[in-house]
Amino acid sequence: MKISAHKQQQISIKNGLITLILLCLLGTMAWLSNRYSAETDLTRNTGNSLSPASQKLLQSLPEKILVTAYIKKDPALRSQISQLIARYKRHKTDLTLTFIDPDSQPEKSRDLNIDATGLIIVDYQGRSEKLNFIDESSLTNALLQLANADERWVSFLSGHGERTPDGIANFDLGQFGKELERRKIKAQALNLAKVPAIPDNSALLVLSAPAVPLLPGELELLKRHIQQGGNLLLLTDPGNHNLDALLKLLGLQQLPGTLVDSKSKLYGINDPSFVLASDYHAHPITQGFKTITVYPVTAALQNNEETDFRPVELLISAAESWTETGPIAGKLSFDADGDEKQGPLVFAYALTRQLESKNTPTNSGSASPNRQGKLVEQRIIVMGDGDFLSNAYLGNVGNLDMGLRMINWLIHDDRFINIPAKIATDKNLQLSQTAVGLIGFGFLIVIPVLLLGTGFYIWRKRKQR
Repeated sequence: MKISAHKQQQISIKNGLITLILLCLLGTMAWLSNRYSAETDLTRNTGNSLSPASQKLLQSLPEKILVTAYIKKDPALRSQISQLIARYKRHKTDLTLTFIDPDSQPEKSRDLNIDATGLIIVDYQGRSEKLNFIDESSLTNALLQLANADERWVSFLSGHGERTPDGIANFDLGQFGKELERRKIKAQALNLAKVPAIPDNSALLVLSAPAVPLLPGELELLKRHIQQGGNLLLLTDPGNHNLDALLKLLGLQQLPGTLVDSKSKLYGINDPSFVLASDYHAHPITQGFKTITVYPVTAALQNNEETDFRPVELLISAAESWTETGPIAGKLSFDADGDEKQGPLVFAYALTRQLESKNTPTNSGSASPNRQGKLVEQRIIVMGDGDFLSNAYLGNVGNLDMGLRMINWLIHDDRFINIPAKIATDKNLQLSQTAVGLIGFGFLIVIPVLLLGTGFYIWRKRKQR
């Protein structure tokens, strides 16, 4: 059939209009994509997105933020930093990042004491914070420090064989102390034999399973600290009774034996003394927390006395657990006729009570006797395990995050609790043997056969023309 000239003209106009509409759509989509963006984070732990706490913080910072990275010309490292800052710029456009090669400014590098690892300086409202290590947690906490310049100090009782915040042994807390330092929480050892008082600037006192009994005068000082409203993190171990007097003051008791958990074998842990926690009771510390935490050599606790503290069960073992009073060796089984207790059992309590703050001073400098102070909340955590924050176990799944959440809650820095210490869980791809076989079969056989079949089909079609 012959197509008339008029029909050809209509077809040409129609094709032209369709092409013009498609070009307009493409142009509109390009303009919209340049003006608006839509992203989806498919990583397992949302490692490419900011946490809601970081987003909320950025919305509360009205002025511009300057980030200066004194980093050598290492493309991989600079790219990693740029990707992190890009996540912040999505929520705060007036945040700027500048890279400076320390070798190009030797005098400046000497003044800033920049070592081979480099230095990152964050400036906000005329104040600055220095970071030797940068991730979401450290950068967000630095911004919080710039927005609120108050220093935070945590005292660790020492002198009785406790775990120290700067120790390098497996049972010490040196790595955790470094993590606190990165988040601008200053850890200091406190020996009551040398300094017979708890510093006034200490927001928290940590008692980490002393190996020898405390002196009567030290116990009285610690009891007074609790009675006066001091915040406390008390870590004990199975069979350690050197803090029983303080536990009694708090209305708690340590159950005999060691918690064992037969469920730990499901996670590839052959030691039954490792207790795993995955389900958490509702509490500000565990809000939004869904990561497994591991607690080696743990004692169960029991609330058996009435006090003015309000206890909340923070960490609870699985139903398959029990307190083993015998040696942790061989095949273990629950002894219902003895002193052993069947799980689930509590091994961490969070205690709070409302206290009236000290009278506020008047203009003359003296306290007003008729003026009542405002109510403040005293916070205490008692745990039956002191090893979960040690150098040997801190890196296990969510232990670091749990420890940081506890510290931030205890020192009343509730804004810090939901800022995760993210670990890249997507670096390694673990595949089963079946998946490996299917992938190998697909790449080695299926795809080549499809390519050959397609080529043969095209060849036959062209030959038949």
